[in-house]
Amino acid sequence: MSQLVSSKLSNIKESIFSTMTRLSDAHSAINLSQGFPEFNCSPKLLEHMERALRAGHNQYAPMPGIMALREAIAQMVEQRHGKAYDPASEITIAAGATQALYTAISAFVHEDDEVVVFEPAYDSYVPAIRMQGGRPVFVQLQHPDYRIDWNAVNKVVNSRTRMIILNSPHNPTGAVLTEEDLRKLSKLLRGSRILVLSDEVYENILFDNRTHQSVSRFPDLAERSIVISSFGKTYHTTGWKVGYVMAPAELTKEYRRIHQFVAFAVNTPAQHAFAAILSDKDSYLQLRHFYQAKRDLFVKLLAQTRFRVQPAQGTYFQLLDYSPITDESDTDFANRVVKEFGVASVPISVFYHQRLDHKVLRFCFAKEDSTLERAVERLAKI
Repeated sequence: MSQLVSSKLSNIKESIFSTMTRLSDAHSAINLSQGFPEFNCSPKLLEHMERALRAGHNQYAPMPGIMALREAIAQMVEQRHGKAYDPASEITIAAGATQALYTAISAFVHEDDEVVVFEPAYDSYVPAIRMQGGRPVFVQLQHPDYRIDWNAVNKVVNSRTRMIILNSPHNPTGAVLTEEDLRKLSKLLRGSRILVLSDEVYENILFDNRTHQSVSRFPDLAERSIVISSFGKTYHTTGWKVGYVMAPAELTKEYRRIHQFVAFAVNTPAQHAFAAILSDKDSYLQLRHFYQAKRDLFVKLLAQTRFRVQPAQGTYFQLLDYSPITDESDTDFANRVVKEFGVASVPISVFYHQRLDHKVLRFCFAKEDSTLERAVERLAKI
């Protein structure tokens, strides 16, 4: 490496999503690796966006976000979870969930603090922890249903633990936390100084009549939690990069202290557009039905393949167990499926710090039905 560069993340390679997308493009494959919808957002949201643009909402928004959007979020959350957040002092608009996660970790994790991370874990958590001098402490979710072993969590929590990161519905596995999980967490943290960072960006994509168990539903957890969500997944607008952060006033004050130097202001016309569309509850409450139809179709089609399928509980990702097909490593098999069969996925081992390989690949089904049909037609040839 050049003497001009001393990397803080020298062991971090190119994102697996970038790698698989590049490989997919090179082989003209169907890209089910990266998690973005293939379809456009609703015409109504586009109308709200155009109206905001033409009305002149094109300059910096206030640092915490426009009040109309924060008020709309507060109303939505209170109606759904029974928790009243103060839009002035407890809700902040972020430039997407990744920025919000990084800022929250920067605000509260200090050098040598320990942060509990459940694996497989979304790939932005650990680099952000290490950038602050923190130490990730890994707890494996129980394969194959990816449940939390709370006894294992209890063994790693100590006086150095500063934060526990939750993610439900869970990326990459599609698992969903239960009410019992949150009650066990609440009991575990009682009397401690440990914070909870709850990544809930897929909160509107759950299946089979499951209820999203936000930490905001549990008073003991809400008072120590930073809750992060995003409009990108809910409204098929991942490119707009608008998310939000909810936390008690004391935590929000510290979050904003960092936020002002990381993002400061967030896409102004998009904030106005989301504020307008949130008054239509169906715009987000019906999303689970839309994606359940996608999941069910994908699972039904996969019956003609040799993969083992345990239907996802939430998100728009489906894991496929390929152990009946080959003993290859998941990275080798994922690469071969792209090159020889023309379908891109993500190997799950990359979400473990020790590259644990359970012979599982992740596929995104936020695609048109015809795309899913073509993809499975190819997978059936394996």
